[in-house]
Amino acid sequence: MNNKTTRNPLHNMISSNGMNLGTVTKLQGVASQDEKLACAMLETSREGITYEMAAERQQKFGLNEVKHQKAPKWYVQLLKSFANPFIYILLLIATVSFIIDVGLPEVGERDYKTVVVVSIMILVSALLRFVQEYRSNAAAEKLKSMVKTTATVLRKFKGKREIPIVELVPGDVVYLSAGDMIPADCRIIQSKDLFVSESMLTGEALPVEKNYLPIRDAGNKSPIELCNICFMGTNVVSGSATALIVTTGSYTYFGSISKSITGERPETSFDKGINKVSFLLIRFMLVMVPLIFLINGLMKGNWTEALLFAIAVAVGLTPEMLPMIVTANLAKGAVNMSKRKVIVKRLNSIQNIGAMDILCTDKTGTLTLDKIVMEKHLNVYGVEDDEVLKWAYLNSFHQTGLKNLMDKAVLEHVELHDYLKVEDQYLKIDEIPFDFQRRRMSVVL
Repeated sequence: MNNKTTRNPLHNMISSNGMNLGTVTKLQGVASQDEKLACAMLETSREGITYEMAAERQQKFGLNEVKHQKAPKWYVQLLKSFANPFIYILLLIATVSFIIDVGLPEVGERDYKTVVVVSIMILVSALLRFVQEYRSNAAAEKLKSMVKTTATVLRKFKGKREIPIVELVPGDVVYLSAGDMIPADCRIIQSKDLFVSESMLTGEALPVEKNYLPIRDAGNKSPIELCNICFMGTNVVSGSATALIVTTGSYTYFGSISKSITGERPETSFDKGINKVSFLLIRFMLVMVPLIFLINGLMKGNWTEALLFAIAVAVGLTPEMLPMIVTANLAKGAVNMSKRKVIVKRLNSIQNIGAMDILCTDKTGTLTLDKIVMEKHLNVYGVEDDEVLKWAYLNSFHQTGLKNLMDKAVLEHVELHDYLKVEDQYLKIDEIPFDFQRRRMSVVL
């Protein structure tokens, strides 16, 4: 027996804990039954469901889409543009100045210069941020709308139809072939040489073989280990299949992961820095302004002038231009990025990009060459050994599954083909496909 092993570092990190318990039980139950009973559980048949039934189920289960961040309404974005500690300080100063100008006419001629200047600073800063982020969000949504994903579904009395993935419901019968994305969590009812890439869920680079056979001990396995279940978001590498949709949208394995990563964005280092400076200024004001007001009032006896002077000190302590300058610089960075075809949805992320010392990327070889080159063939002692190359070549040559990059690298040594007489001297008896328990594929020769 000849074995080829691989590592799966993320597989143990993925479990059913994030899924609804009812969904896990449902997947396990459908996986353990044969085709007829699986159809009965989902109240469907091999011919699919009618459009009327599909409409009813869509009302019950909702659209087949996972939870994701959506761009807020324009007025929400506008309000959020004012959510800045510096702007809060300026608003407070402008409000107090306006109250003094309106409420204390005995001071003399009303002077709204402070209110006007501070208000202009606030508006320019907030509007700059709003315009840039609104345009970026609109561009991103436009790009998303250009991508339409469909699936081939069998509807009762209507035959095969190509419909948007969002319209699929539990009980639908779908057809899968090489290159297709799995549209929902499905139970396979017919397959031929089906290999599915689950790397986005498990981190496993090698595709997994799937089949239609019922799994009797499915209740003791996690959903990701069920070899007759395909999951939303994974894709078909080779082969074809017919499958029953079990769960859709947020009830899917992928949907449960998606729910856990959506929500409020964490503060960036830029946000933290701005907040620190803002709270430092606020602490200075809380100490300095009352002291100056008291000292000036007690010494001169004119409390109105003392209040005006204290307000002037507060204005002097606040860098009014800072929000506008910061926003203008970030907006300029976003414009420069847009010239390089990069959409910046949040201005504050510009600072994070600029603050990077090292940028690490993964799978650079796959992205650039899509090729692996075999340099050495070592045994368990780290010594070059022709036996290792011999068994590796026999394994790669005789396997009938999808030949990955490692197989191709080994098979490039064509001189071994004649030397080993792989077709004359060896007869293939059986093959065991790759799975997560053994973490290898084997051929018996």
